[in-house]
Amino acid sequence: MKNLLFVSALAIFIASCNSTDSNEVPVQDAQAPTVTEEATYEVLVTQDIVYAEGLSHESINSTASSVKQLKLDAYVPNNSSTNRPAVLLIHGGAFKGGSKDVSQMTYLANYFAERGWVAFSINYRLQADKGTVPDEWKTYIENNSALIADVEQAYALYPASRDAKAALRWVFTNAQTYNINPDYVSVGGGSAGAVSATMLGVTEAEDYYSEIDATTDPTLATTNGNETTKVRAILDFWGSGSTARLINDLYGKQRFGANDAPIIIMHGTEDPTVLFSEAETLRDHYIDSGVTYEFYPLEGQGHGPWNATVDGKRLEVLCLDFMVKQLSLNKQ
Repeated sequence: MKNLLFVSALAIFIASCNSTDSNEVPVQDAQAPTVTEEATYEVLVTQDIVYAEGLSHESINSTASSVKQLKLDAYVPNNSSTNRPAVLLIHGGAFKGGSKDVSQMTYLANYFAERGWVAFSINYRLQADKGTVPDEWKTYIENNSALIADVEQAYALYPASRDAKAALRWVFTNAQTYNINPDYVSVGGGSAGAVSATMLGVTEAEDYYSEIDATTDPTLATTNGNETTKVRAILDFWGSGSTARLINDLYGKQRFGANDAPIIIMHGTEDPTVLFSEAETLRDHYIDSGVTYEFYPLEGQGHGPWNATVDGKRLEVLCLDFMVKQLSLNKQ
């Protein structure tokens, strides 16, 4: 049954009302970071910061491999605050394409940095990089290739998730450098990036890390493996919970529960790429766990409707309001 569930999760992802707030929202804290509603600060951008390394193989898990530097861009508000929130942003592209420089990610990074967040936009290993996967993943995918819609994409899910975890740990390791308050870190992304962002907010520290040891992948030593992280909010633009579910399906570890980060789910009802049913499934996980969520079906929209509005509000405005509310940030 476990194997069938794993295939199902892969197949659904690849082939494929406002909120009910179950938790009481805490009152604002005078010690919490302050952000602004309007664009206020000049943004200082530093590009191509190496946050970790990862292996790129000639074929899946082959001994012939090279080391790939994994990079991010930092968007920092030009202010004197020593108490900043942060948001880690992850681009989409079906785990096959895209980059930290795509217009949607640079727009979001600038939008939040102009209002007081430190924003990071990351690259991660894509399908063509053939990143290291655990032996049990490789064996299972090989044995069930006829049931998986896109085998190469299935392999890419693991290294992409491993890299997103490494980027999050890097943010916490470097929080002091950027005057980030580590109690106020959020994650977000679009499409495949939202899949990884959701994974960051609901899985445990060992997931997408401990399945491979340093003998198999010595670049793990570059990923700040001992760092503790805590995601406080998830911004899900038309993603799914598929890579979080795979930890349950392959390893028998249930990862949706009461300790998950609150989530805002925005998804086109006519999305042909990541089906709207994936958003409903993710919402239902949150209903079951009792963790706070906001759910916005974007009626009639397909995949990637970045310019959509809800009651006259753009999606990034909804996200700002959501983070302010869930993190009890002070807003000017």
